[in-house]
Amino acid sequence: MTLSSGAVERPDVLLIVSDDQGYNDLGVLGNGIITPNLDRLAREGVRLTNFYVAWPACTPSRASLLTGRYPQRHGISDMIRNEAPDYGYKYPPAEYDVTFERIGGMDVRERILPALLKPGGYASGIYGKWDLGSLQRFLPTSRGFDDFYGFVNTGIDYYTHERYGVPSMYRGRAPTTEDEGTYCTNVFGREARRFLGEQAGQRPFLCYVPFNAPHGSSALEPEIRSTVQAPREFQEMYPAVEPEFEEKKFKYGGVTRVVTSAARRRDYRAAVTCMDAEIGKMLALLEERGRLDQTIIIFFSDNGGSGGADNAPLRGHKSQMWEGGIRVPCLVRWPGGKLPAGSVCDAFLTSLELAPSLAAACGVELDPALKLDGYDWWATLRGEAPSPRQEMFWVRRDQRAARVGDWKWVDMGGKQGGLFHLAEDVGETRDLSAERPEMLEKVKARFEAWTREMEAAEPRGPFRDF
Repeated sequence: MTLSSGAVERPDVLLIVSDDQGYNDLGVLGNGIITPNLDRLAREGVRLTNFYVAWPACTPSRASLLTGRYPQRHGISDMIRNEAPDYGYKYPPAEYDVTFERIGGMDVRERILPALLKPGGYASGIYGKWDLGSLQRFLPTSRGFDDFYGFVNTGIDYYTHERYGVPSMYRGRAPTTEDEGTYCTNVFGREARRFLGEQAGQRPFLCYVPFNAPHGSSALEPEIRSTVQAPREFQEMYPAVEPEFEEKKFKYGGVTRVVTSAARRRDYRAAVTCMDAEIGKMLALLEERGRLDQTIIIFFSDNGGSGGADNAPLRGHKSQMWEGGIRVPCLVRWPGGKLPAGSVCDAFLTSLELAPSLAAACGVELDPALKLDGYDWWATLRGEAPSPRQEMFWVRRDQRAARVGDWKWVDMGGKQGGLFHLAEDVGETRDLSAERPEMLEKVKARFEAWTREMEAAEPRGPFRDF
């Protein structure tokens, strides 16, 4: 329904998440990547330089941005995936149906963003990568979303829409192969525009577009698996690469034909540029419908870059606790005096801030019994107040990290790590453990206190023992 005259108009929300995009991979930063539409968001909004996600890889990170809760609190504290395809194994259907990638999912007691905004009258759609379970009780439309078209696990072939040979696309709660052969970034952009066109000006909406670009292609064939698939027209926007392939030892074992590092970098950039073009089409549609300036637009990557990504000046990459695994690019646009255009925010903020911040912006009161781990960030983004966040903690298997103020402690499973002062050493090059033992003790003490809090939280599956 159209909002009645005199009613308080709630903002629309367009939340866009890329997959494995590097910290430095925005054209506005001058590294040569072509992203005119993301650059526009930076010019017309706020660019966050000190923004973190809750985990250094996709599944827990995406669960946290939707819940506003730490992975250890909402229960998705590791990946919902099968490891055998990493070594060239293709599951027969009957076997795949009982693997963890098929039966695992987010605890049904968790409430996610579309359900939180529903009392405000928000319609919601998701188009792209879900990654939080494929059984019907775990699918997006069982968790609060009104509409879904995308894939349910951690990665797919961009054209076949299969994950290591397993069909993975769903429309609503039903598997589909209707768009097989069409580049999936274009499919997700098309479906998002359909939703935007249906909802714009009718009722407030949350449109969540979690692209899988520029994640590597999840195919069994090494020539595909070793790069990111991208349409030729976007590859040709970058300098030609020669040679394209080389003989090299691959993860499956043995020597085989794979894409060269130069070609992988080109393909990665082409995939980002294609995604950027789809974002541009969404902006154009909202502008045409007169809704662009009534829409909060948020963009960031689900974790640090990998493959052909550029995480400079950060150390490390996806799957690691170094800054390059958890600090990501983030852009927020909300004009009309809500946020200053063309500004840069260096405040310490995280993806846990999304749920409480969007609830506040959308005029939705949250259940006080719901424990969130994030804060309302709007005053900080406007430059009116310092960040309410003073600390953040991460655990991935035997890797641990904690940031308290500008101090960060890293333990990469006992192999590497140390204490770093990020304000002076964002590249984590100088371990100050020996020079500042009292600060190391303080940061570790805060980590232990957080660990006790997580252990005392109401337990959630699928990983926790209860």
